[in-house]
Amino acid sequence: MQRLRSRGYEAYWVGGCVRDLLMGDRAQDYDITTSARPEEIMSIFRHTIPVGAKFGVVIVRIRHKSYEVATFRAESGYKNGRHPDRVWFSTARQDVKRRDFTINGMLYDPVAEKVIDHVGGQKDLERKIIRAIGNPDARFSEDKLRMIRAVRFAARFDYRIENKTEKAIQRHASEIMDTSAERIRDELSYILTGPNPGIGIRILDQLGLLVHILPEVSAMKGVPQPPEFHPEGDVFQHTILMLDRLKSPSLVLALGVLFHDVGKPETFSVSDRIRFNKHQTVGAEMTRKIMRRLRFSSEQVRRVSALVDQHLRFIDVHRMKESTLKRFLRIEDFPIHLELHRLDCLASHGDLSAWRYCRKRHLEFTKKQAEEQLVPKPLLTGHDLIKIGLKPGPIFKKILREIEDAQLEGRIRTRSQAMALARKTAATQEQTTGE
Repeated sequence: MQRLRSRGYEAYWVGGCVRDLLMGDRAQDYDITTSARPEEIMSIFRHTIPVGAKFGVVIVRIRHKSYEVATFRAESGYKNGRHPDRVWFSTARQDVKRRDFTINGMLYDPVAEKVIDHVGGQKDLERKIIRAIGNPDARFSEDKLRMIRAVRFAARFDYRIENKTEKAIQRHASEIMDTSAERIRDELSYILTGPNPGIGIRILDQLGLLVHILPEVSAMKGVPQPPEFHPEGDVFQHTILMLDRLKSPSLVLALGVLFHDVGKPETFSVSDRIRFNKHQTVGAEMTRKIMRRLRFSSEQVRRVSALVDQHLRFIDVHRMKESTLKRFLRIEDFPIHLELHRLDCLASHGDLSAWRYCRKRHLEFTKKQAEEQLVPKPLLTGHDLIKIGLKPGPIFKKILREIEDAQLEGRIRTRSQAMALARKTAATQEQTTGE
């Protein structure tokens, strides 16, 4: 900043860092806007990366930190709903007029310690309002993603979206799918892992964005549930209540909450009562399709769909065999599964007995000295079964699982005990199949 000023150029902090400064928060990044042209910026600083030089954007590296330095510019024509067709260098006042929201359009002069506000951002911060700069229809036509960004900021700060801005989003909501799946995914992820994910999803729904981004989640609205288990209301309301209880969640947990009952609209039926047979299985497959559509990573898809697929297993934990319970307790991400179950209970019937039981057992088994109880060292292998005269085949899997069951339940502990159980299981199998 000082170096640009010393060469006679204007230079200011701009955007989110100014907003955060005025809100008393610590800024994550410091973006700089300046009257210097890209070639002038690169001549002044030794380490630069011209990431968007034709748009006037240069990354400057100083002491292992990166700063985005952009030349004052104006733009016009947005045929692809994101990138301008024409860009020209301009003044600081014109530069902020092209930005998204008033609270992100303020400048700060760190030398004079002065805020320069051409867009009314300070007043909107005081009023707790998200307002598009200038004509909201124009701002959203320039970049359709700004519609979701408005929701993200409203949820993050618990602000109200200004009326004209809100109406413009509702008018243009169907155009959100002109935006790339990756950009939608990133904004959705910010909303879900932010301070108020439930509020964020509610606003997406109210503005007509949710039905386009996540029609499967929108479909949960109005789907009734058995009141004896879900006094809180329909499937959508239940999910929102769970989201409201999240506190700085991981993305995997937040997505697990959002999608855990996504299979219910597809499986709704009424017999003796309202039922959703196999909604966890249907929901897991739907989750995989949704997350692939939004370009989440394969690992994220696998972990979140597992949360959806397994979330009903807690109902049976008090009736599980010890071996079955231990296998459940050792699944990947079990603490996340456990937290999802806790939230599920708190947002419905409120019975936490299964959660308390599983938490207690999991703590017992995950103590360092008890790790082997959950994943016991195999006493026999397939080679051992061949040595006692058994022929390789499907029976091997059954025998080895029977041995692990016995280990998990504490019925056997030695190799000789395992060998005896293998012979007994093999003999029983032969009698059953008549071989």
